Amino acid sequence: MSDEKPCRRCLLSQMDQGRYEEVILRAVSAISEKDRSGEKICHERLQMCQSCDNLISGTCLACGCYVEIRAAMKKGRCPEKKW
Repeated sequence: MSDEKPCRRCLLSQMDQGRYEEVILRAVSAISEKDRSGEKICHERLQMCQSCDNLISGTCLACGCYVEIRAAMKKGRCPEKKW
């Protein structure tokens, strides 16, 4: 077992590239273009997530989602109503 603490306020894309590609890129690519939030909106949402105390290791502790997937969805909503 590792003694490393989880990376708070980190997105999966900033940690482990293999895990990022496996989980996030596959899930986001499965979202149809019409249902995606768009690159600019997604980036703005993720900036807000990174300043939130509920973010740990790319996961939202308020709802359990991978924030990078939720932010990429047009209908995605923050459970804390920050975006």
